[in-house]
Amino acid sequence: MEFYRTERLIIRNLLEKDVPFIYDYRNNEICARYQRGQVKKLKEIHNLFHKHKNDVFSVDSDFMLAVALKDSDEIVGEIVVMPNDGCISLGYTFSYKHHRKGYAFESLSILIEKLHTTYSDCEFISFTDSQNKASIALLEKLGYTQYKLNIFIFYNSLKKWGVS
Repeated sequence: MEFYRTERLIIRNLLEKDVPFIYDYRNNEICARYQRGQVKKLKEIHNLFHKHKNDVFSVDSDFMLAVALKDSDEIVGEIVVMPNDGCISLGYTFSYKHHRKGYAFESLSILIEKLHTTYSDCEFISFTDSQNKASIALLEKLGYTQYKLNIFIFYNSLKKWGVS
């Protein structure tokens, strides 16, 4: 299922053809050095695909989205949305082959806007490694404020997203 389109990207469900790409970037040191607890073995990634291939946009359970190039449908990254008792945590990993192209900001911007519009009462948080300067800069650009060393909270600045 396709959820959103931007000028360059499609945000959609995971497809089986995404598995080798996810395996590649999750096992590359550039991406892996800041990840904690992500599955990296091919079989585990296949299981992850089967678990999340039919996810729906909801705060009833976690869901995982693929971010793919609009022109080729090649996956460039993934976003996981983890709702829990009025709080939505966002996690993301983008392929080292596509860093510094604005894909993370472009996809997370539209997703956060839709989440704020749909679930305006929720608080939004993201976690990142304190050494991950690129991720810290991304979260700040998205409007997050650093709360603790590795926790960033989006303090419902709903006016930024057109929600009052």
